[in-house]
Amino acid sequence: MDVEQIISDLRTLYPQNFFYLRHDPFYVLISTVLSHRTRDEITYRASSRLMDKFRSAQEMAEAEVSEIEELIKDVGFYRVKSRRVKEIAEILMYRYGGEVPDNCELLLELPGVGRKTANCVLLYAFSKETIAVDTHVHRISNRLGLVKSSTPDETEEKLKKILPRSSWKDINELFVQFGQNICRPVSPKCDICVLCNICPGLF
Repeated sequence: MDVEQIISDLRTLYPQNFFYLRHDPFYVLISTVLSHRTRDEITYRASSRLMDKFRSAQEMAEAEVSEIEELIKDVGFYRVKSRRVKEIAEILMYRYGGEVPDNCELLLELPGVGRKTANCVLLYAFSKETIAVDTHVHRISNRLGLVKSSTPDETEEKLKKILPRSSWKDINELFVQFGQNICRPVSPKCDICVLCNICPGLF
């Protein structure tokens, strides 16, 4: 399967940059934590409200949890996430002088940060060469037959072996949009899919 052609076809379909209103590391980190089990449009609004109020790790570390809750109450599990982002901010202040580390292992030590979140920070905030694999990337990679894997971490590992590095930065952005609009988990819109001619129909 021509992976580069898949990316080209999806880039034609989705030519605009999709993720993150801002690219500073703290914003990307916090907004990605808020995005877990929450629709993108809700995440963007909540992240904007929160980061307009608390613009740095120091300001958020000093905030009351109740203040954070009020600003992000639209997101899923907002009470848990309120405590989590405050704890993240406190750790950033204590360990890293308020800066977000650009190292995957250090990011993974932060509460609520898994590989997808860490890779989003590395990719979108620090322009590192990596692949951020969420449920859309995992599902579509398997549906298209690019990989055969059972977990997002395994998908990341296998995609890195078969994709040229020049394509890594595109995969998450394109597959998420494609997965939300066309290649949905249930009732995918195969009749209007630009990749229907090459999809093996694994679903």
